[in-house]
Amino acid sequence: MTLFEQLKQAPDVALIIQKMQAYLKEEAQKRHEFLEMVHEDVKAEFINGEIVLHSPVRMAHLRVSSRLSKHLMNYVDDHNLGFVGIEKMMITLSRNCYEPDIVFYRKAIADTFTADQKLFPAPDLVVEILSESTRKNDYGVKFQDYAAHNVGEYWIVDAEEGSLEQYVLIENQFELQASIKKTDTLASVVVHKLTIDLSKIFE
Repeated sequence: MTLFEQLKQAPDVALIIQKMQAYLKEEAQKRHEFLEMVHEDVKAEFINGEIVLHSPVRMAHLRVSSRLSKHLMNYVDDHNLGFVGIEKMMITLSRNCYEPDIVFYRKAIADTFTADQKLFPAPDLVVEILSESTRKNDYGVKFQDYAAHNVGEYWIVDAEEGSLEQYVLIENQFELQASIKKTDTLASVVVHKLTIDLSKIFE
């Protein structure tokens, strides 16, 4: 039974909703304050009412992020498919704010962005590169949140293991499309005809 179905059966559902509305109002104010104070020198996210600060990442993470983002940028630019953003691009969903490692927007959405824009909607593709401090959220709240906001494809990358999990949105849920090792080839579902030889990313 879904949470919605459980709430429909609860005799005190009106009281629960009142409490949630009050909580979400307070949380929305905290998010507004977060967006006012956060700056480009700090990587921070707002997740379920809490500010999450990120520590510096390891060299393996930096190497894979750099190679993968460069490959995506070159392909997307060469084929005029849209826009690839990295690191400090603030994604604002209905409740939370994230700064994914890499994102892709199709051209129809990217063309609406302005030069001074700082906050961005849900991307078509999100790439998160795992670290010990982010693993729980990458597989937990972000996994659920990205799917709920119609992110079409989600890659979870383990830079140290040399592997990538590709999830595709099917009926509002992510399903594992492929679990790929560093000697394999990745074929994107969202980015038109994109294939990546992962040996060039993880070498």
